[in-house]
Amino acid sequence: MGTKKGFTLVELLVVIAIIGMLVGLLLPAVQQAREAARVATCSNNLRQLGTACLNHETQTRAYPSGGWHYHVVGDADRGLGGNQPGAWTFSLLPFIEQDNLYNLTHLGEAPTSAPSATKKSKARETLQTPLKIYHCPSRRVAKLYPMSSSSSSKNSLWNGTCPDTLAKGDYAANYGDTLSNAETTTMAPSSYSQAATYSWENDTTFNGIIYRHSSVMKDDIIDGTTHTFMLGEKYLNPDCYESVRVTDDNEGIHFGADNDNQRGTYNNTGRLPRQDRLGADYSSFGSAHSGSFGVTMCDGSVRRLRYTIELSVFRYLGNREDGTVTQLPE
Repeated sequence: MGTKKGFTLVELLVVIAIIGMLVGLLLPAVQQAREAARVATCSNNLRQLGTACLNHETQTRAYPSGGWHYHVVGDADRGLGGNQPGAWTFSLLPFIEQDNLYNLTHLGEAPTSAPSATKKSKARETLQTPLKIYHCPSRRVAKLYPMSSSSSSKNSLWNGTCPDTLAKGDYAANYGDTLSNAETTTMAPSSYSQAATYSWENDTTFNGIIYRHSSVMKDDIIDGTTHTFMLGEKYLNPDCYESVRVTDDNEGIHFGADNDNQRGTYNNTGRLPRQDRLGADYSSFGSAHSGSFGVTMCDGSVRRLRYTIELSVFRYLGNREDGTVTQLPE
């Protein structure tokens, strides 16, 4: 009579333990591969946005403007350049195959007149159209997010009807290494009609590339386009990915000059860029990625900078006219 073949309980447990160990070794590798893919997607977003900025510069002779202030949003009837009240993200719409979205507010209305109810409604539609290219896949998806009811622009949006939920973004323009912030302003107008005829001047407070009412040309970048960056990933507290507790992510993506869509390379505490972390709110550059964050240089190339970068080097990279040509750290 032959013997029966099979596994003992001990052998089965050993096999299960070995499989468990292999899975435990495999999962981190899978997660790393997925994160590497997300980093690549994020860098590609920055590359496409950089190409759009260069195409904007080719057409208008200047990089996109940062807009006026958070009381206004994009208005296609005002065209491109310093007279565009909306953010750089709005000015890039025609250059990222979003002409239809941009033209929602192209109604032929006199730019110096108060916007009609129709235009305000179309502006609202623009604000409620999320785009994947403006989002880092490691942080959050392109969808509608709540707007703070306490935001000063909630009830005082001059040229649009402000919704309760709107599109946001994970990238910010570089306004330079000054102690000011994107919302610093001595703006006198108190309405859109006044702002439309206001004697705007290209702000000399900032030394970056995109800021309030900016119109920076390539010739203005004294340090060279390969040594100055124009866009980068922005820092955000993970507690606030879905909420509106912070003031640097409480408005929508197409609002004019605002900490939501513009950041600097220096401030009164000399903060460096950092990885997203709980419990800390800073209006600085950074990302959800470990080790480094992405920036788009003024020549359209994309580089990843470590969070350990020296503050002096980071400031030089943000200032277009300091006269210091800084080599990007490897």
